Amino acid sequence: MIRTQISLRDEEYAAAKQEAARQGISLAELLRRSLRTLLPVGDQPPWMRFAGAVQSGDAEASRRIDEVVYGRKP
Repeated sequence: MIRTQISLRDEEYAAAKQEAARQGISLAELLRRSLRTLLPVGDQPPWMRFAGAVQSGDAEASRRIDEVVYGRKP
């Protein structure tokens, strides 16, 4: 891993720290995850960068993907 330094405006830093705390992760991890959503990694197809980005909290969600994505049918 390479260590780097960035400059943020006060508002950006405060918002990023708040979001990291909300997610229960470090600021560094929040920034790494954010970069991963913008930059393709390795030989993966571009759409794979979104894999795992949404959490439903339902271990069976993949079996009911239409319901998870579009909601319950009336």
